[in-house]
Amino acid sequence: MNRKAKFIAGGLVIIAALGYLVYAGVSQSSVYFVTPGELQAAPVAGKAYRLGGMVQPGTLKWQPKSLDLTFALSDGQASVPVRHKGAPPDLFAEGRGAVVEGTWSGDGYFKASLIMAKHSEEYKAPHEPSQSGYKELLKTLRGDSRDETRTR
Repeated sequence: MNRKAKFIAGGLVIIAALGYLVYAGVSQSSVYFVTPGELQAAPVAGKAYRLGGMVQPGTLKWQPKSLDLTFALSDGQASVPVRHKGAPPDLFAEGRGAVVEGTWSGDGYFKASLIMAKHSEEYKAPHEPSQSGYKELLKTLRGDSRDETRTR
């Protein structure tokens, strides 16, 4: 094999290795979630899942002393009971979207290790005096956001 052929073969090996690294990185970083209906269709106990849905109204129960959080996620077709040990995120509430990571237990519930609350990407400032946050917004815009106890 002459020198030029060795150079081309080495270049092809390097390009193939780089292509594989890019492919592996992209495929590992794209994580999809399953819906409650998909999970209930074929649950595998102990398997790690990312489950997404809406927190069903009336199912959220929070025990601050023991940090036990239970709720149900629904996709409109099916509902999955979820248990979590820890504090919920600030934006987490009934009727809102959430994605949880964890495992399916053999006892018929999803054991979440992480809760991610979905939220709107759109900010709407309060425009009417009756809306919450209106007075605070005006104070901030006027520069009156200092602590009032220091000015006395």
